[in-house]
Amino acid sequence: MTINTENLLESIMQSLDRIPEIPLEELPNIDLYMDQLTTFMERELGHTTRFPGEDSVLTKTMINNYAKNDLLPPPVRKKYSRDHMILLIFIYCYKNVLSINDIQKLLEPLKERFHISDTEPLTLSDIYSEICEIEEAALPDTREDIRKKFGISEKAFEDAPEEYRDKMKLFSFITLLGFDVYVKKLLIEKIIDSFSDDREDGPGRKKRRKKGQKQV
Repeated sequence: MTINTENLLESIMQSLDRIPEIPLEELPNIDLYMDQLTTFMERELGHTTRFPGEDSVLTKTMINNYAKNDLLPPPVRKKYSRDHMILLIFIYCYKNVLSINDIQKLLEPLKERFHISDTEPLTLSDIYSEICEIEEAALPDTREDIRKKFGISEKAFEDAPEEYRDKMKLFSFITLLGFDVYVKKLLIEKIIDSFSDDREDGPGRKKRRKKGQKQV
């Protein structure tokens, strides 16, 4: 296997354009029934799935489970508002990285702003808009970091047998990306754990600590 550096890196950069972001002004300002909601999300975010056209963005079962797990307030008269959509977009971004419990903890401050009057400060729309802005501002640094990791991987395994060299370079690139995800996930979990001391006294927490002590 020969790595075509230019094509691979270009493909990676293009994949960053699939980051799930819907501008606030493009979110419906009317309440939607379940079928309308899933259709809208599929239309706007379907291209962000690993296999577009095959993988579903959100299903009725998923949305109902989010409500049951207290990630999402229940619909009002079977309709979902713009605030529901904002929370669902955050859930969609988090669900492949964090546990349900962590997402619940993370979204708690946002749920407190659910359906507050537009005349009050810091509505969910305000929060969503600012998050979109800072994510867009951070994207150039993300691109540069990926290019840097790719450059490091290209210099790796220079002494490896030729038939394995390209594969090992690619493996090193994937490992660098994976390590970055691993470290940041640990940081996110640590920060979420610091939100509250409630879990410190919970039975599940005690069990985890006891188990951890046995492993030391």
